[in-house]
Amino acid sequence: MLQKSLLSIVLVFFLFNLSVVIAQGNNNIEIMDIEENKVIKKTPTNPNIQLETEKIIQEIDGIVKAFKPIPEKGYMIKIPLEPSYQLENKWINALIDEVIFIIPETGKPFLLIFDDENNSYFFTFQIKIDKLLKTLDFPI
Repeated sequence: MLQKSLLSIVLVFFLFNLSVVIAQGNNNIEIMDIEENKVIKKTPTNPNIQLETEKIIQEIDGIVKAFKPIPEKGYMIKIPLEPSYQLENKWINALIDEVIFIIPETGKPFLLIFDDENNSYFFTFQIKIDKLLKTLDFPI
């Protein structure tokens, strides 16, 4: 009887851990149409996208100073980062596990990043994101 109970506990523990691993591995890149307010494409992340995203993050050069930074029309691209990226600059020092690119219909794209305490930061950058968009098969 004790062996059956112990075996049951081990089995439940194993299945619980397996479900947690499966849930964590399901991180997809999501492309959202801002005007329609819906996700139009999901794609799995890969090392090339991670690398390009980190290059762009390293080129942050300012903060967005608009009162309402999210435009009425355009796209948002949410990219999960695995492993997380340690971002240190004069505005933020945090471990980042996802980045959201905001691509307005007119104007330059910028970043939305959340810190460990879920505070939002909108950053500008000068580097072109064409290579990232091409990797995502996003119409440039």
